[in-house]
Amino acid sequence: MNNSERRKNGRPQSLNLLDFVVVDSKGRHGEYTMARTLNVSKGGILMETHLKLDKGQQVMLTLELKNSLVNIMGKIVYSAFIHPRYRYGIEFFYVSEADQKLLDAYVDAFQAFDRFQHAALAQA
Repeated sequence: MNNSERRKNGRPQSLNLLDFVVVDSKGRHGEYTMARTLNVSKGGILMETHLKLDKGQQVMLTLELKNSLVNIMGKIVYSAFIHPRYRYGIEFFYVSEADQKLLDAYVDAFQAFDRFQHAALAQA
């Protein structure tokens, strides 16, 4: 089974900056840094950063979506080093109801635009 078949949610390509903080098993905040998104869905994100992290590590992400800050707790479920950066697949495990609505609307709009682009290219 490939990755696209295992995912519950589509992941449109999205290049945005985000900040995140590493969170330990006791909920204490550690290193704070920046990353960029490569794709995003309603349940997870693929991000790229210079910081080396371990699979299973918890992180608190802050994304800017539609001029609002969305805070999300997630854990690393995938990692790869692609010189000179690390890529991490983050599975969300806590998003407030209000932030989930913003995230859902963002992903839905992005997916609709992506479908429109594909349809336009197919007709060309």
